[in-house]
Amino acid sequence: MSTSVPSIASDAAPPPGVVSALRDIQTPVRDRLDAVTREMQRLLTADAPLLAQVGGHLLAMKGKMFRPTLVLLASDTDGQAEAHAVTMAAVVEMTHLATLVHDDAVDHSVLRRGMPTINALFSHQISVIMGDFLYSVALTTISSFDDLRPLRILVDASTQMTVGELRQLSVTEPLQFSEADYELLIRSKTASLIGAACQIGALCGAPRHLDALTRFGDALGMAFQIADDLIDYTETAETTGKPTGLDLREHKVTLPLIAALPRLSPAARARVDALFASSEPEDAQVADVIGIVTEAGGLEYARARGQAFAAQAEAALVTLPPTPARDSLMATISYVMDRHA
Repeated sequence: MSTSVPSIASDAAPPPGVVSALRDIQTPVRDRLDAVTREMQRLLTADAPLLAQVGGHLLAMKGKMFRPTLVLLASDTDGQAEAHAVTMAAVVEMTHLATLVHDDAVDHSVLRRGMPTINALFSHQISVIMGDFLYSVALTTISSFDDLRPLRILVDASTQMTVGELRQLSVTEPLQFSEADYELLIRSKTASLIGAACQIGALCGAPRHLDALTRFGDALGMAFQIADDLIDYTETAETTGKPTGLDLREHKVTLPLIAALPRLSPAARARVDALFASSEPEDAQVADVIGIVTEAGGLEYARARGQAFAAQAEAALVTLPPTPARDSLMATISYVMDRHA
């Protein structure tokens, strides 16, 4: 049986209205987000033509810059962000890109955000090395500052993501994956870095809000991944850039299915088992299981759990001063949850 379990942080493309919402969220830090891109280009410059070529492709597929946005907004919650917040945001995004490059190599993925992956365009070996290079540059850069707390936070998040990946690969019976197992996995593989972005941002301008922003980042990260997993059950290929039901095709068990399994009739459970026993499930099987999970209330349960984490994130921001940065952080909660609408 396949050992695959939840997919993590696929960053599937949100609907146009949600993209517009993210742009609005980024308004207070727009100029500095552009500076983050330039800083990443500077940090990835090296005297190696192949590295420049691979790095250029990677920067072209860097996505929506959600995590750097969190760093910059968190640093601005007291209205006095330090200048090196831009570099810290670049470091966080490079760490995120490293995880995506490595994940694509592990999964042998050929597309990421509608573009060829590094391993598809170049090679599996180059993909692994590029991911290592991104990690190395990120850690070298962040360790150059006198305050070592951001380094410790980033190293801890990187360790959690690595352990989460190993935990995911060690599962032998995916249909026995519990909700507790799932939450432990997404906390390590997704919430850890989103939380780190908020913590590092706090240390760059709002250290007195570190505890609140830590709670916010953890809860937001959990909501982010649950909403992301819902996309696979609710969105079409045109909006996600990937086939509907890809997680099921790859025998990946996420919260909607976990919630539905105990509620299934023996006949419905047999159809789910048949999909997971098939090395290449047919479209009809995938559509059937999506219908089974939907009818059993799996989607509603997952949405409710996501909303519960969203409420925790909102509560964590109540003690922050009423600044444009806090308003934008508050708006990220709706953005995260609306990604599956």
